[in-house]
Amino acid sequence: MDLATYGDLSLSIHSHYAGKRAPMEVAIEVTRRCPLECLHCYNNLPMGDLPARNRELSKEEHFKMLDELADLGTFWLLYSGGEIFARKDFLEIYTYAKKKGFLITLFTNGTLISEKIADYLVEWPPFSIEITLYGRTKETYEAMTEIPGSYERCLRGIENLRQRNLPLKLKTVPTTINKHEVFAMKRFAEEDLGLEFKFDALINPRLDCSQSPLGVRLSPEEVVAIDMHPARNRTEYSRLAELGLSSPPSLGESESLYFCGGGMNSFAVNPYGEMSICVLSQKETYNIREGGVKHGWEKFLGQIRLEKKRLRPTKCTTCKIQGLCSMCPATAELENGDPESPVEFLCEVAHIRAMALGFEVPQHGDCDCCNGSERHKALQSSAARISAQEIDVEAWKAPTVLLPVLSNPSAGGGCGSCGSHS
Repeated sequence: MDLATYGDLSLSIHSHYAGKRAPMEVAIEVTRRCPLECLHCYNNLPMGDLPARNRELSKEEHFKMLDELADLGTFWLLYSGGEIFARKDFLEIYTYAKKKGFLITLFTNGTLISEKIADYLVEWPPFSIEITLYGRTKETYEAMTEIPGSYERCLRGIENLRQRNLPLKLKTVPTTINKHEVFAMKRFAEEDLGLEFKFDALINPRLDCSQSPLGVRLSPEEVVAIDMHPARNRTEYSRLAELGLSSPPSLGESESLYFCGGGMNSFAVNPYGEMSICVLSQKETYNIREGGVKHGWEKFLGQIRLEKKRLRPTKCTTCKIQGLCSMCPATAELENGDPESPVEFLCEVAHIRAMALGFEVPQHGDCDCCNGSERHKALQSSAARISAQEIDVEAWKAPTVLLPVLSNPSAGGGCGSCGSHS
């Protein structure tokens, strides 16, 4: 099916369900098992984790869920993991979804994509495939994944898809381990392979409450420096800052705890059949095995959106640079164990972004990122270095020792995602 036909199908489905509250987009984690052991990952489990595999929705349960999603009017699916191809029956699930007419994006690390799988995807092409590349060199890539030989397998998977002209994009997650190769990866993707490339340096704690991924997270200054290189990347951030500073803050206009599209036009389903407003929010979930997708969507998620209210004002409530910040209840839940507690790391990133672009941030609540404190002065210094282009992100060097940063993967903790389930 070509893109024009996809567009006609989307419009047709959307028109059919106009006036009904339908979940337009659904993210489905088919498994959390993965052949890689990436340091930054928020949900990966070992390939041989039998208890996890035994808990996963069966192929037949996936078929039933897809039938229910089609009846509700969903038209866009994201399949992710773990690693989607860790499930030997994934292509059967995927083909069933294709035959139902869904638009489908696949997230994968590419290491399990054989010529046979690539040939099959030519016959049943997805709307998009996104592969995460963890380094431009074998040394860096495998320092991230901790699996020997994974770099070559990833490149082989990329080439299997590219040779068949499948709709492929590459991306990466900048960390303290691979930050020095981000733009080498970008050049490799765009110039050598002719593929779109993107990156996102914001890392979350694990869903099992471990804070270990934060051990490889860049500093707020590094996040903004890499975001704003090259200079053309500043344009979109400037637009978002101008919009926020000229308009009333959205959080101050609503009593609802949630201010995103989660539970309103989208939701997520984890490998065990638990529905939530997004993949990161796992504190309150609904078991679709027991009650079905329709009931979970209309009653459980609808109730959460209606009844979950903000209990107190915070500095985020009246902040006018929310468009520069990735703070949301799910990220606060993971990092602080409280969906209303501001994530200080994200607050610093947002303020440095605004300052580096030349915007003055109005004081909002008890925020020492913008009240003349020592912290505020430090953020101003970071912003000044970025504005003056004193930080050459392409001159960053590899870490002296490429080893796991935290030896105890359960270190820290404090997320709220291990709470009760409905």
